[in-house]
Amino acid sequence: FQHITKMNTNRPLTDDQLLSPVPSDIDIAHSVDPFHIQLIAEGAGIQEDELELYGSAKAKVKLSTLKRLENQPNGNYILVTGISPTPLGEGKSTTTVGLAQALGAHLNKPTFACIRQPSQGPTFGIKGGAAGGGYSQVIPMEDFNLHLTGDIHAITAAHNLMCAQVEARMFHESTMKVNGIFNRLCPKNSATGERKFSDIMVRRLVKLGIDKRDPEELTFQEKKKFAKLDIDPDNILIRRVIDVNDRFLRGITVGQGKNEKNRTRSTGYDITVASEIMAILALTTSLSDMRERLGAMVVAFNKSGEPLTADDFGLGGALTVLMKDAIKPNIMQTLEGTPVFVHAGPFANIAHGNSSIIADKIALKLVGEDGYVVTEAGFGADIGAEKFFDIKCRYSGLEPSIAVIVATIRALKMHGGGPKVTPGKPLQKSYIEEDLELVEAGVANLLVHIQNLTKFNVPVIVAINRFSTDTDAEIEIVKRLSLENGASDAVECNHFALGGKGAQKLAESVIECVEQYQQSEDKFRFLYDVNLSIKEKIEIIATEIYRADGVSYSEEADRKIAMFEEQGYNDLPICMAKTHLSLSHNPKLIGAPTGFTVPIKDVRASVGAGFLFPLLGDISTMPGLPTRPCFYDIDIDTETEEIFGLS
Repeated sequence: FQHITKMNTNRPLTDDQLLSPVPSDIDIAHSVDPFHIQLIAEGAGIQEDELELYGSAKAKVKLSTLKRLENQPNGNYILVTGISPTPLGEGKSTTTVGLAQALGAHLNKPTFACIRQPSQGPTFGIKGGAAGGGYSQVIPMEDFNLHLTGDIHAITAAHNLMCAQVEARMFHESTMKVNGIFNRLCPKNSATGERKFSDIMVRRLVKLGIDKRDPEELTFQEKKKFAKLDIDPDNILIRRVIDVNDRFLRGITVGQGKNEKNRTRSTGYDITVASEIMAILALTTSLSDMRERLGAMVVAFNKSGEPLTADDFGLGGALTVLMKDAIKPNIMQTLEGTPVFVHAGPFANIAHGNSSIIADKIALKLVGEDGYVVTEAGFGADIGAEKFFDIKCRYSGLEPSIAVIVATIRALKMHGGGPKVTPGKPLQKSYIEEDLELVEAGVANLLVHIQNLTKFNVPVIVAINRFSTDTDAEIEIVKRLSLENGASDAVECNHFALGGKGAQKLAESVIECVEQYQQSEDKFRFLYDVNLSIKEKIEIIATEIYRADGVSYSEEADRKIAMFEEQGYNDLPICMAKTHLSLSHNPKLIGAPTGFTVPIKDVRASVGAGFLFPLLGDISTMPGLPTRPCFYDIDIDTETEEIFGLS
């Protein structure tokens, strides 16, 4: 390999490489030989001893990198978000990669992309992979979409260990008396005959206000208080997880083995990326911070209504051990040699839908003050971007420089009342022929998102992801209305077909807007003060972002809010769990709906992750497989080991 200097692995795709029509994603990915990942890391400024190789195309980066660079100024922080999603897709991931390639490979700016790791559920289900698309991809896309370095499997193991301990502890408490439980928790040393509390047990003693550290000194009541968690089986908050779409695991019965003595319980499975541990991985700032967050997770309540944490079950340290490698960001590369961190992938509804704070922080230090870090938020700007600003930036302390909102003419037509789109069926004429009326009607959705983003006081650029069937007149409507409603610029892009070259105008606009923002005294701000009451924060999001007339609360929601305020969780930020298909709570209300009231059915707490999530409807946390899943097309050449059919 040739010697490379810092941030110089850029290799723009040539005209000969950019084929038309555009081949399949996997064929494009296979057409480019990746640099050895050690060269990408070296070029990005990562030292050899800070890298843990997983083969030649991916590696983990140690957290010591952040410590080494702590005095380095941060680069510019770019958020890519989108309009309310449609089945037609908007191309946020593709735009994130294309913009990063344009900044790095074409404009020679120090650049990193930071994106989420995809779940295997959608990869093998209906959506396919999430490495970008066309000539704006992360490679090798097979590694990206399949296992990567095992972070999601580590989360699965940690989460299910927690579930196993909850069930086991309930079983043991139901079959033993207080002294029996206490003596097994603190057994006598076979050599000395002494009992001893482990470190995590001392944490529980402190929580209970017991200042004794010799197990023999505890009174019977203190032993009972310490040893009996008294778990309420009807108030266990966690369900097991697996990284597969499996509708028949949504509801199961456990405890049917003969040795469990008929202690059955109805529960179920969620997909792994819905685990609170995934949200913690994305929001943590250090190994010690992750240890505290994991230990603070409320996994159940006792029969007196008091929260029981992972540390109460003795789990915090073990969970951290299982997650000690997962906390390190994974480094990969784009087709054009731009470095990419792929790290964490929380749900964007019941969680915040953003990649990790740690990856962003390391990337911002590596690129330096003249560089750019491009990251993506899940779903539309009403969900992913709002949570990026109000949750992720609140915990990271990082300030974004600009927001790029992605839209397509096709998707805007659907928001304007276009015909129903069915995956796998040909598009109707209105989507592939000029229809200015539909575009103008659908732009209303985009305009609400633009206006919402400006409330955070960052510049907004609209990236119009252009298709060959879009007309200049349709594009012009979007540009004109975007600029009239608060956007700093609106730029058409073709990075799917042209790679970074197709996003170069967007990149130039980003640089110009960032420079203007740096000179402005008016900077980023949160939407709400986190010290407001829970209801006040909910109502600000509902009225300011969703444009609701107001909020209604069920009796259960009122009860939970009062309980959380009493337990000291009032000052946590809010992570609204709602449909991604509409600005409202109702997926059928497309476009820019008005005249609705947001119903809060329930409110739950992810205390370890650090947010409350109100439920605005029934949110599925375990997808099912369609009649024809993606895996029908996926196979491997057993001679070359080359994978094909992955999308």
